[in-house]
Amino acid sequence: MSIQWYPGHMTSARKKAAETLAVADVVVEVLDARLPQASSNPMIHELRSFRQRPCLKLLNKADLADPEATKAWLAYFDAQPNVKAVAISCKKPGDVARIPALAQKLAPHRNDAVKPLRLMIMGIPNVGKSTLMNALVKKKVAAVGDQPAVTKSQQRIDISNRLTIYDTPGMLWPKIDHPIDGLMLAASHAVGVNAYIGEDVATWLAGFLLEQYPALLKARYGFTIDDMDAVAVLEGVAKKRGCIIKGRGGELDLEKASGILLTDYRSGTLGRISLETPSLRARRSEELARQAPVEPDEA
Repeated sequence: MSIQWYPGHMTSARKKAAETLAVADVVVEVLDARLPQASSNPMIHELRSFRQRPCLKLLNKADLADPEATKAWLAYFDAQPNVKAVAISCKKPGDVARIPALAQKLAPHRNDAVKPLRLMIMGIPNVGKSTLMNALVKKKVAAVGDQPAVTKSQQRIDISNRLTIYDTPGMLWPKIDHPIDGLMLAASHAVGVNAYIGEDVATWLAGFLLEQYPALLKARYGFTIDDMDAVAVLEGVAKKRGCIIKGRGGELDLEKASGILLTDYRSGTLGRISLETPSLRARRSEELARQAPVEPDEA
């Protein structure tokens, strides 16, 4: 299953972001801590590399992610040149208050009163950029919603004579190469619901949870997971939550059960779950490379 979602406004958003980056000092990239690499837009890397801008990577929603996985991702990103990574929750004022000082360390030449430190907030849809903006400014300046791509235009906010922030719309990229990345992004609500079938995404998520977090499944839904496959997990959720299609002789409503599983994951009700680690991503990339068709030798 290949999931792709690239609304038209994202093309103009990319062009505007490229222009603004010319005057920004630091890129503040907001990631989903549960899938940090999958939620990192390669176009952002290309744009900031072209301008040679440092990057502060915020692993947001860290309170929903597996802490051991987050620790591994922080080490992974911190090993990259011109990058500093930190795990936060944009809903915690204390976490947000640290950001300007962390960004300042990446742009020491702005540690004076001549020009303000100019931060460019970037990231994919629904990772918490608007929540971050509102917390930084300490008032509502960006719309916050449960659906991706709420913000569609860029804005500049002068917080003080020492700090200016540029808020950008959430941007995906035209083609998601890793099919599992698309599933992770859909499971985490970073793409529009019209781009995927909920039952397919929930089936993938159920299989992943069986493999990586079986105890959390058992604790949440109270069924025995022995000998279960992904479909059986959805059936178990349907039975436990009374998801029955009326008038069909007790047929289970797997579509409704899929919605319950996805909501429980997204809200953190299932527990602290990360959908990828650096080592797991490396293995997936190797598998994808092995599955790639071999190009015939040119004559």
